Amino acid sequence: MKKTFKLKNLALSLAVAGAASVAMVPAASQAGVSANVGVFTDYVFRGALQSADTGTPALQGGFDYEHDSGLFAGVWGSTMDSEYEYDLYAGWGGSFSGVDLGAAYTAYYYTDEDTYGDGPAFEEINLSAGYSLVSVGVDVDVDGDVDDYIHYSISLDASPIAEGVSLTYGMFDNKDADNGSYFGIGYGTTIDKSIDLTVDFSMADKNASLTGDEESYLVVGLSKSFDLM
Repeated sequence: MKKTFKLKNLALSLAVAGAASVAMVPAASQAGVSANVGVFTDYVFRGALQSADTGTPALQGGFDYEHDSGLFAGVWGSTMDSEYEYDLYAGWGGSFSGVDLGAAYTAYYYTDEDTYGDGPAFEEINLSAGYSLVSVGVDVDVDGDVDDYIHYSISLDASPIAEGVSLTYGMFDNKDADNGSYFGIGYGTTIDKSIDLTVDFSMADKNASLTGDEESYLVVGLSKSFDLM
């Protein structure tokens, strides 16, 4: 899954931005290689629609390597209208006295070089911490070529009240533009044959959306993970 970075559970991994999240909350490390694939009714990331129109299904998937030391690396991709996105990331996650900590680097690439040029369109340093039902994340833009921003997020696992439900609030601190924010409610469960069903609703203000208007989206997805090694 996209940039989940060892999220504590499925619900939190899907709450931050509809079908995908960047909140990085590492769980206990376990060595191995895994793959994942899924189809989603839309591609929404940090509250913003990534395709030109709603109702454009997105096929997403990736590969991840995890080491016993907590180090990990992976690649993730998604369809986007007439182009594709693929992301490369690597980092470390561990737990100390019940506190989950993580740090990673993520590079976002797009196949439309006319829009973004050659190389990554965005590069981020991702930091996270989690304790009990609450996790926080900070994502810092480190390339400065497209935007100069810091993204903050806080997520709450609401499973004690409603199994599989999580809540997330995110905010952008933009250097050259007005700050934006979004709110998300996510639900995740495993259905027959270990297929994961996710339903996510997100609302973004005009400064967090890509259209300049307030936006809200409901994203439904089916995905499956595989252990390869």
